[in-house]
Amino acid sequence: MDALDVALVTALREHPRAGDLELSRRLGIARATVQSRLRKMEEAGVVTGYGPDVDLAAAGHPVLAFVTLEIAQGRLEDVTQELEHLPNVLEAYVTSGQADVVCKIAATSHEDLQDVLLHMSRSGSVVRSTSVIVLSELVAPRVLPMLARDAAPAPRAPGYR
Repeated sequence: MDALDVALVTALREHPRAGDLELSRRLGIARATVQSRLRKMEEAGVVTGYGPDVDLAAAGHPVLAFVTLEIAQGRLEDVTQELEHLPNVLEAYVTSGQADVVCKIAATSHEDLQDVLLHMSRSGSVVRSTSVIVLSELVAPRVLPMLARDAAPAPRAPGYR
């Protein structure tokens, strides 16, 4: 990604409902450039969607927790299927270290979270789980600062006389 790609993604994050024409005006580039850059980033899998961001607390799920799972040898596929069937599991990652899987879980209450944790503990695939409840958010999910830091300079447009 170059600086223009990062500027385009930044503009989309700040104005998610903006169309190609508005983005081109905000960035001072041609509409065709916006369309071309977005299409290339979509095809490369860099831009993966345009859905709305949802505030889980405002949507009735104010309890957030991270859960680490140690799983039985060779049971990763089973755990994957079990986690996919739990709607409270927002994300799950295979990890290195003592835990095999780290999950991000949202719940309507501490009781709801406890029900999810008990369901996980009853799984024959999970040997041990550890949970940490989130008290507050320090840094919201983000990617733009890293992309901006690593962006190549934007190519110079040809000069016109």
